[in-house]
Amino acid sequence: MAGEIPEGLAIEPIWAIEATYGSDAAQRRPAVRHEHLTRIGELRAAGTIVEAGGYTDMSGSLFLVRAPDEAAALAILETDVYARSGVWTGFRARAIGRVVRRDEIEGR
Repeated sequence: MAGEIPEGLAIEPIWAIEATYGSDAAQRRPAVRHEHLTRIGELRAAGTIVEAGGYTDMSGSLFLVRAPDEAAALAILETDVYARSGVWTGFRARAIGRVVRRDEIEGR
């Protein structure tokens, strides 16, 4: 497999997690959205969350998370106020290989 990945690039293992909204998420969300977004911003600044956002059809959210394993990745979201307050009712996690420049992950 030598030469399979071009010089200067790397594959970073991360977790893609979909959080499913409950049927009454639109009613539950406003009261806790500020707290949720503040935490997501902090996790992005720390590099734990690579990307995050809600689907515009109010069906759920998608996260790209750096974590050593699925349990650790899910724990990040399971402790969020959206999970605790019932905005999210379930999660689906899958490992993915994110293509990055090698210098993006060196020193991490």
